[in-house]
Amino acid sequence: MRSHSYDDVLATSRRRRQVPRVPAEPGLVVEEAAGGFCGAVVRCEPGGVVLEDRHGRHRVFPFGPAAFLLDGDPVTLVPPRVTARAAPSRSASGSVRVDGLRARVARGCRIWVEGLHDAELVERVWGHDLRVEGVVVEPLDGVDGLAERIAAFDPAPGRRLGVLVDHLVEDSKESRLVAAIDHDHVLVTGHPYVDVWQAVKPASVGITAWPTVPRGQDWKTGVCSVLGWGEPGEGWRRVLAGVRSFRDLETPLLGAVERLIDFVTEDTP
Repeated sequence: MRSHSYDDVLATSRRRRQVPRVPAEPGLVVEEAAGGFCGAVVRCEPGGVVLEDRHGRHRVFPFGPAAFLLDGDPVTLVPPRVTARAAPSRSASGSVRVDGLRARVARGCRIWVEGLHDAELVERVWGHDLRVEGVVVEPLDGVDGLAERIAAFDPAPGRRLGVLVDHLVEDSKESRLVAAIDHDHVLVTGHPYVDVWQAVKPASVGITAWPTVPRGQDWKTGVCSVLGWGEPGEGWRRVLAGVRSFRDLETPLLGAVERLIDFVTEDTP
């Protein structure tokens, strides 16, 4: 076996320094050298890059010298330069942004949410997707009488209905209402939080955790009192301002809304 000399070490070091540095532009397809994960660049995060494979799976890999392969050759990915005029290639939901496209004429399908705050939060994150798909989101002001409202809507092929419910946990009032819904063209999903505010990650609104509010007290009022946020209207403005993308939301809400969008759009052209 040939022993490595001091010159070999220097030569290896020179070769490493010559690995090209490539900006991690969205859409660039690379392979992670160590594990072989191949995917397109979705975005850069502090210290790393998010790749999406052909199955839609996302993984985050740290930047590092020669950590990726481009067309089979080692490269060092670096964050791309951000220009003031560069438009984001992804919407707030993480989907591919469709620029220059007029909103689609509304479908017959609908997504119902419990209240105005739910609707505003869905619009903040999924508004781009919903306009592309032509899906209207409507607040219900609560889910009492949900079965009767669904019957009045008269769901049918091309007229599907998705419903997002707060506090959908075992033995809750909401779970009992939902249990009575059985319709081929209706999908009800939900999240476990008392209010949609809780589906926003605490760190995104500058707190360590959502306060515990005693049962029987209005949850929003209690939260605002503990945090010194004034009235619920002012509190909601703080919460909504902290949401910039899907990364600011908890996973149960993300999954619930994505399932509803898929459901109401899958059977219409």
